[in-house]
Amino acid sequence: MDLHDFASTEIASLKRITKSRQSVNQLNPGSEYFLIYKPYLMLSQFSREGDKPTLADLNFDFPKDIYPVGRLDADSEGLLLLTNDKLLNHRLLNPKFRHNRTYYVQVEGALTDEACRQLTEGVTISVDSKRYDTLPATALTIAEPILPERNPPIRYRASISTSWLSISLHEGKNRQVRKMTATVGFPTLRLVRWAIETLTAEGMESGEVRELSRTEVLRGLRLS
Repeated sequence: MDLHDFASTEIASLKRITKSRQSVNQLNPGSEYFLIYKPYLMLSQFSREGDKPTLADLNFDFPKDIYPVGRLDADSEGLLLLTNDKLLNHRLLNPKFRHNRTYYVQVEGALTDEACRQLTEGVTISVDSKRYDTLPATALTIAEPILPERNPPIRYRASISTSWLSISLHEGKNRQVRKMTATVGFPTLRLVRWAIETLTAEGMESGEVRELSRTEVLRGLRLS
């Protein structure tokens, strides 16, 4: 091996070590991580708000300093990540660090290819009473997925058909998915966050809590 090859090998090795250390440093030591399937109508918070169900009603003894990363609207279901890791919380909520979130959406009507194309390319919605152009997404029609039963279930109407959509976003404006499907003419009936990067709700029941290891978080959120 000549000097040039040796130097190139050492530089490549140093880059791998640096990347590995950076991945580890994206999580605070001693932090705890939980993945939950938030039920329909449950608030994404521990504090009480009238008689509405909250995360405190889940049958789990969370550490006192645990809090949700972001939120899901009460009328949405699915994955919610909870942690006491402020570093990870900052990374996941900062628009600078985009991370993928996938939703399964039941809409009113027979979804068209044109509607999926518009959702994929981006549509204009209202955010804080201002026009906002959504970023490119991935949207496609899917067969009805296997999901936990919703309580109460979607009201069935024989005269109105429904269809299912999978949409993946790198942003999360207030009620964005619902606004997007309404914009292309297909109101949302049921909204389930199915995945956060590669962490999915596969096999989970409504209200279920899973504790995650540091390694699972790094790999699942593509931080390693």
